[in-house]
Amino acid sequence: MRMDELGYHHRHGLDFNIERPQGAGDWLLLLIKTPAIFQIEGEEIHATAGSYILYTSEYPQFYRTDPKHGEYIDDWMHFGPDEQEQALIKHYEIPLNKPVCLGDITGLSMLMRTMCHEFYSAHTHRVDTVNAYFHILLNKLHEQLESLTPVSVFFESNYGERLMWIRECIFRRQGYTWNIDDMAADLSLSRSRFQHLYSETFGTSVTQDIITSRIQFATELLKNPEIPIEKVAEMCGYASASYFIRQFKEQTGSTPSQFRKKI
Repeated sequence: MRMDELGYHHRHGLDFNIERPQGAGDWLLLLIKTPAIFQIEGEEIHATAGSYILYTSEYPQFYRTDPKHGEYIDDWMHFGPDEQEQALIKHYEIPLNKPVCLGDITGLSMLMRTMCHEFYSAHTHRVDTVNAYFHILLNKLHEQLESLTPVSVFFESNYGERLMWIRECIFRRQGYTWNIDDMAADLSLSRSRFQHLYSETFGTSVTQDIITSRIQFATELLKNPEIPIEKVAEMCGYASASYFIRQFKEQTGSTPSQFRKKI
Protein backbone atom coordinates (compact mmCIF):
# COMPACT_ATOMS: atom_id res chain seq x y z
CA MET A 1 0.00 0.00 0.00
CA ARG A 2 1.24 3.45 -0.92
CA MET A 3 0.34 6.17 1.55
CA ASP A 4 0.45 9.63 -0.06
CA GLU A 5 -0.93 12.07 2.51
CA LEU A 6 -2.88 12.07 5.77
CA GLY A 7 -4.79 14.73 7.66
CA TYR A 8 -6.51 14.67 11.04
CA HIS A 9 -9.39 16.89 12.12
CA HIS A 10 -8.88 19.56 9.48
CA ARG A 11 -11.20 22.55 9.71
CA HIS A 12 -12.43 24.26 6.56
CA GLY A 13 -14.40 27.49 6.21
CA LEU A 14 -17.63 28.34 4.48
CA ASP A 15 -15.89 28.79 1.13
CA PHE A 16 -14.38 25.28 1.12
CA ASN A 17 -15.24 23.57 -2.19
CA ILE A 18 -13.50 20.60 -3.82
CA GLU A 19 -13.96 20.05 -7.56
CA ARG A 20 -11.99 17.19 -9.12
CA PRO A 21 -13.88 16.08 -12.28
CA GLN A 22 -11.24 13.43 -13.06
CA GLY A 23 -10.78 12.26 -9.49
CA ALA A 24 -7.69 12.75 -7.35
CA GLY A 25 -5.45 10.25 -9.12
CA ASP A 26 -5.30 8.16 -5.95
CA TRP A 27 -7.86 6.78 -3.53
CA LEU A 28 -9.33 9.13 -0.92
CA LEU A 29 -10.94 8.22 2.40
CA LEU A 30 -12.84 10.96 4.23
CA LEU A 31 -14.19 10.71 7.77
CA ILE A 32 -16.88 13.39 7.80
CA LYS A 33 -17.28 15.12 11.18
CA THR A 34 -19.72 17.88 10.24
CA PRO A 35 -22.57 18.04 7.72
CA ALA A 36 -21.32 18.45 4.14
CA ILE A 37 -22.76 18.46 0.62
CA PHE A 38 -21.58 15.92 -1.97
CA GLN A 39 -22.45 15.65 -5.64
CA ILE A 40 -22.71 12.03 -6.75
CA GLU A 41 -23.63 11.31 -10.38
CA GLY A 42 -25.27 14.69 -10.70
CA GLU A 43 -27.34 14.31 -7.51
CA GLU A 44 -26.73 16.54 -4.48
CA ILE A 45 -26.42 14.51 -1.29
CA HIS A 46 -26.35 15.98 2.21
CA ALA A 47 -23.99 13.87 4.30
CA THR A 48 -24.39 13.91 8.06
CA ALA A 49 -21.69 14.13 10.71
CA GLY A 50 -20.41 10.64 11.46
CA SER A 51 -20.26 9.55 7.82
CA TYR A 52 -17.47 8.36 5.57
CA ILE A 53 -16.82 8.20 1.84
CA LEU A 54 -14.17 6.12 0.06
CA TYR A 55 -13.35 7.47 -3.40
CA THR A 56 -11.58 5.38 -6.01
CA SER A 57 -8.78 7.07 -7.95
CA GLU A 58 -10.64 8.25 -11.05
CA TYR A 59 -14.10 8.88 -9.59
CA PRO A 60 -15.19 12.57 -9.83
CA GLN A 61 -14.99 14.37 -6.49
CA PHE A 62 -17.32 17.27 -5.73
CA TYR A 63 -17.96 18.22 -2.11
CA ARG A 64 -18.23 21.37 -0.05
CA THR A 65 -19.13 22.91 3.28
CA ASP A 66 -22.81 22.85 4.17
CA PRO A 67 -23.70 26.58 4.42
CA LYS A 68 -26.20 25.80 7.18
CA HIS A 69 -23.33 24.57 9.34
CA GLY A 70 -20.70 27.15 8.41
CA GLU A 71 -17.61 24.94 8.57
CA TYR A 72 -16.50 21.50 7.43
CA ILE A 73 -14.30 19.19 9.51
CA ASP A 74 -12.83 15.89 8.37
CA ASP A 75 -10.03 13.36 8.61
CA TRP A 76 -8.62 12.42 5.21
CA MET A 77 -6.26 9.94 3.64
CA HIS A 78 -4.86 9.87 0.08
CA PHE A 79 -3.45 6.42 -0.70
CA GLY A 80 -2.92 3.74 -3.31
CA PRO A 81 -4.09 0.25 -2.28
CA ASP A 82 -2.29 -2.75 -3.78
CA GLU A 83 -4.15 -5.62 -5.45
CA GLN A 84 -4.55 -7.55 -2.19
CA GLU A 85 -5.98 -4.54 -0.38
CA GLN A 86 -8.39 -3.80 -3.22
CA ALA A 87 -9.49 -7.44 -3.07
CA LEU A 88 -10.01 -7.09 0.70
CA ILE A 89 -12.13 -3.96 0.21
CA LYS A 90 -14.20 -5.86 -2.36
CA HIS A 91 -14.47 -8.90 -0.08
CA TYR A 92 -15.68 -6.69 2.79
CA GLU A 93 -18.24 -5.13 0.39
CA ILE A 94 -17.24 -1.67 1.55
CA PRO A 95 -19.41 0.84 -0.37
CA LEU A 96 -17.40 3.08 -2.69
CA ASN A 97 -17.90 6.59 -4.07
CA LYS A 98 -20.90 7.52 -1.93
CA PRO A 99 -21.27 8.88 1.61
CA VAL A 100 -22.40 6.34 4.20
CA CYS A 101 -23.56 7.30 7.68
CA LEU A 102 -21.85 5.25 10.40
CA GLY A 103 -23.07 7.27 13.39
CA ASP A 104 -20.07 6.96 15.67
CA ILE A 105 -16.69 7.46 13.95
CA THR A 106 -14.71 8.16 17.13
CA GLY A 107 -12.74 4.90 16.97
CA LEU A 108 -11.94 5.31 13.28
CA SER A 109 -10.88 8.91 13.85
CA MET A 110 -8.56 7.86 16.68
CA LEU A 111 -6.92 5.36 14.33
CA MET A 112 -6.50 8.11 11.71
CA ARG A 113 -4.91 10.35 14.34
CA THR A 114 -2.43 7.62 15.27
CA MET A 115 -1.67 6.92 11.59
CA CYS A 116 -1.10 10.64 10.99
CA HIS A 117 1.31 10.89 13.90
CA GLU A 118 3.23 7.82 12.70
CA PHE A 119 3.27 8.85 9.02
CA TYR A 120 4.90 12.21 9.73
CA SER A 121 7.32 10.81 12.34
CA ALA A 122 10.95 9.82 11.85
CA HIS A 123 10.38 6.31 13.20
CA THR A 124 12.38 3.56 11.53
CA HIS A 125 9.35 1.34 10.85
CA ARG A 126 6.81 4.10 10.20
CA VAL A 127 5.83 2.77 6.75
CA ASP A 128 5.15 -0.75 8.01
CA THR A 129 3.35 0.63 11.07
CA VAL A 130 1.08 2.84 8.96
CA ASN A 131 0.31 -0.14 6.70
CA ALA A 132 -0.62 -2.23 9.74
CA TYR A 133 -2.91 0.51 11.06
CA PHE A 134 -4.51 0.79 7.61
CA HIS A 135 -5.53 -2.87 7.74
CA ILE A 136 -6.92 -2.38 11.24
CA LEU A 137 -8.86 0.62 9.92
CA LEU A 138 -10.39 -1.50 7.14
CA ASN A 139 -11.32 -4.19 9.67
CA LYS A 140 -12.98 -1.68 12.00
CA LEU A 141 -14.80 0.01 9.13
CA HIS A 142 -16.13 -3.37 8.02
CA GLU A 143 -17.30 -4.19 11.56
CA GLN A 144 -19.22 -0.92 11.76
CA LEU A 145 -20.81 -1.44 8.36
CA GLU A 146 -21.93 -4.92 9.41
CA SER A 147 -23.66 -3.50 12.49
CA LEU A 148 -25.57 -0.80 10.61
CA THR A 149 -29.36 -0.88 10.38
CA PRO A 150 -30.73 -0.16 6.89
CA VAL A 151 -31.62 3.53 6.74
CA SER A 152 -34.25 3.52 4.01
CA VAL A 153 -36.80 4.58 6.64
CA PHE A 154 -34.96 7.90 6.82
CA PHE A 155 -35.72 8.75 3.22
CA GLU A 156 -39.29 7.50 3.39
CA SER A 157 -40.17 9.17 6.66
CA ASN A 158 -41.83 12.54 7.02
CA TYR A 159 -39.49 13.09 9.95
CA GLY A 160 -36.28 12.80 7.92
CA GLU A 161 -35.27 16.46 7.71
CA ARG A 162 -36.27 17.16 11.30
CA LEU A 163 -34.30 14.19 12.60
CA MET A 164 -31.32 15.36 10.56
CA TRP A 165 -31.61 18.82 12.10
CA ILE A 166 -31.74 17.40 15.63
CA ARG A 167 -28.64 15.33 14.94
CA GLU A 168 -26.79 18.32 13.51
CA CYS A 169 -27.66 20.32 16.61
CA ILE A 170 -26.36 17.54 18.87
CA PHE A 171 -22.96 17.64 17.15
CA ARG A 172 -22.93 21.44 17.01
CA ARG A 173 -23.97 22.18 20.60
CA GLN A 174 -21.87 19.76 22.63
CA GLY A 175 -22.31 21.61 25.91
CA TYR A 176 -26.09 21.75 25.79
CA THR A 177 -28.14 19.71 28.27
CA TRP A 178 -30.28 17.62 25.95
CA ASN A 179 -33.64 16.21 27.03
CA ILE A 180 -35.01 13.29 25.01
CA ASP A 181 -38.59 14.02 26.05
CA ASP A 182 -38.25 17.54 24.65
CA MET A 183 -36.80 16.20 21.40
CA ALA A 184 -39.68 13.78 21.04
CA ALA A 185 -42.20 16.52 21.79
CA ASP A 186 -40.69 18.69 19.04
CA LEU A 187 -41.63 15.94 16.56
CA SER A 188 -44.98 15.20 18.27
CA LEU A 189 -43.77 11.68 19.03
CA SER A 190 -43.70 9.58 22.16
CA ARG A 191 -40.31 9.12 23.77
CA SER A 192 -40.09 5.45 22.76
CA ARG A 193 -41.21 6.12 19.16
CA PHE A 194 -38.71 8.95 18.79
CA GLN A 195 -35.84 6.82 20.12
CA HIS A 196 -36.80 3.92 17.85
CA LEU A 197 -37.04 6.15 14.76
CA TYR A 198 -33.75 7.89 15.55
CA SER A 199 -31.90 4.59 15.99
CA GLU A 200 -33.47 3.09 12.88
CA THR A 201 -32.51 6.15 10.84
CA PHE A 202 -28.89 6.63 11.95
CA GLY A 203 -27.88 3.19 13.21
CA THR A 204 -27.10 4.53 16.68
CA SER A 205 -29.10 5.82 19.64
CA VAL A 206 -29.68 9.49 20.38
CA THR A 207 -28.00 8.97 23.76
CA GLN A 208 -24.88 7.56 22.10
CA ASP A 209 -24.77 10.48 19.66
CA ILE A 210 -24.89 12.93 22.57
CA ILE A 211 -22.02 11.08 24.25
CA THR A 212 -20.03 10.89 21.00
CA SER A 213 -20.41 14.60 20.28
CA ARG A 214 -19.25 15.48 23.80
CA ILE A 215 -16.27 13.12 23.76
CA GLN A 216 -15.15 14.37 20.33
CA PHE A 217 -15.35 17.95 21.59
CA ALA A 218 -13.51 16.99 24.77
CA THR A 219 -10.60 15.48 22.81
CA GLU A 220 -10.17 18.83 21.07
CA LEU A 221 -10.35 20.84 24.30
CA LEU A 222 -7.85 18.55 26.01
CA LYS A 223 -5.23 19.55 23.44
CA ASN A 224 -5.05 22.89 25.26
CA PRO A 225 -3.16 22.25 28.51
CA GLU A 226 -4.39 25.57 29.90
CA ILE A 227 -7.97 24.30 30.24
CA PRO A 228 -8.47 22.35 33.51
CA ILE A 229 -10.22 19.00 33.19
CA GLU A 230 -13.06 20.29 35.39
CA LYS A 231 -13.61 23.12 32.88
CA VAL A 232 -13.50 20.69 29.96
CA ALA A 233 -16.22 18.67 31.66
CA GLU A 234 -18.35 21.78 32.13
CA MET A 235 -17.86 22.94 28.52
CA CYS A 236 -18.93 19.50 27.29
CA GLY A 237 -22.19 19.57 29.22
CA TYR A 238 -21.23 17.45 32.23
CA ALA A 239 -22.46 18.56 35.64
CA SER A 240 -19.91 16.28 37.33
CA ALA A 241 -16.21 16.08 36.47
CA SER A 242 -16.01 12.57 37.93
CA TYR A 243 -18.81 11.38 35.65
CA PHE A 244 -17.07 12.99 32.67
CA ILE A 245 -13.81 11.22 33.52
CA ARG A 246 -15.57 7.87 33.85
CA GLN A 247 -17.48 8.27 30.57
CA PHE A 248 -14.40 9.54 28.70
CA LYS A 249 -12.48 6.42 29.75
CA GLU A 250 -15.38 4.16 28.75
CA GLN A 251 -15.43 5.71 25.27
CA THR A 252 -11.69 6.12 24.58
CA GLY A 253 -9.94 3.65 26.88
CA SER A 254 -8.02 6.46 28.61
CA THR A 255 -8.79 9.00 31.30
CA PRO A 256 -8.66 12.66 30.21
CA SER A 257 -5.32 13.05 31.99
CA GLN A 258 -3.88 9.99 30.25
CA PHE A 259 -5.20 11.20 26.91
CA ARG A 260 -3.65 14.62 27.43
CA LYS A 261 -0.23 13.07 28.16
CA LYS A 262 -0.34 11.17 24.85
CA ILE A 263 -0.85 14.34 22.81
